[in-house]
Amino acid sequence: MRALLCLLLVAGCKDASPQGSPPKVRDARPADANPQTAGGKELYVEYCAQCHGKDLKGYVADNAPALNTTTYLESASDEFLNRSIITGRPGTAMAAYGKNLGGPLDDAAVKRIVGYLREQGPMAKSLPISPKGDAKLGEPLYVKNCAQCHGDRTTRRDAVHLANMMFQAQAQDPFIKYAIVNGRPGTKMLGFTNVLSDAEIDHVVAYVRSLGSSEPAQIPQLPAPTGKEPLVIHPKGKEPSWKLREDKFVAVDDVAKAYKAGAKMIIIDARPPSDWMRGHIAGAVSIPYHDMARLDQVPKDVWVIAYCACPHHLSGIVIDELRKRGYKKAVVLDEGVNDWHRKGYPMTLPEGAAPPPAEEHNHAH
Repeated sequence: MRALLCLLLVAGCKDASPQGSPPKVRDARPADANPQTAGGKELYVEYCAQCHGKDLKGYVADNAPALNTTTYLESASDEFLNRSIITGRPGTAMAAYGKNLGGPLDDAAVKRIVGYLREQGPMAKSLPISPKGDAKLGEPLYVKNCAQCHGDRTTRRDAVHLANMMFQAQAQDPFIKYAIVNGRPGTKMLGFTNVLSDAEIDHVVAYVRSLGSSEPAQIPQLPAPTGKEPLVIHPKGKEPSWKLREDKFVAVDDVAKAYKAGAKMIIIDARPPSDWMRGHIAGAVSIPYHDMARLDQVPKDVWVIAYCACPHHLSGIVIDELRKRGYKKAVVLDEGVNDWHRKGYPMTLPEGAAPPPAEEHNHAH
């Protein structure tokens, strides 16, 4: 029941130019027999497969949903898919990939990815509108049948966090009901048509709606990275000392302790610049996994910690590249930036930014 991701109001946003020059933006590929999808697969593999999988079956990282299920493609409009890619969903590993928000993709490239997704299954259906349910009646049904995977207002679990403001702003009632009725074949999301009556499903939809506001929300952003931000934090500090997991991962608490002690280090934000603009570890530099040109400036004698929200996949791409270049002091922030933020460690945030929701994983599944 987890959709590709959600709506952010883009009106009034300025074009971002991260890294101090026009950003690396993917233009439309040369037209072929189907110009809507030309190059869409290649773009998907470069930008999306790290979390959603090369086979589109999802759950490679951060419980990213499957994008090839029939019921998902039947219920997700092209507009839904386009806006989801462009705007992402704050508080998760899904960044905003649209150029106007600091991402790497122009509108034509986004449409090509959507065209590729459409090749995997049916076109979207026109979904019927149902009577409004009663949220009070829907609450116990939701708690019994849905909360274990979807969480509540403040806690995110293994499936899409339905209280997320971006989900609430984008998903329509018929989309939510269709997912409850039909499920997502091949995933943990089963159809409830034989479990709940039609009226009960309407009540659950109403309760899901009560978890947030359906009004479009605008997410605050910092100015785009210039590419000239200082690389080294505490350049006169001592070298940190910590124990690595699997010789590649360093714990959030250990990095925070060294940071507080004034240790010399470089912290790389491996996410798209749009996420760096929504908040980053204080002193971190933006070197996204899809544009690593600034790695040429990174010294080899300083510990380098890369992070993302996956929490390992995008940062792992950056660290693997550094290690290929002979960097022996290059490691991944183990629990990722969201855990760092939730623990109250130093962050640079735009005014009004909120910490990500708590996460609890359902190990029973």
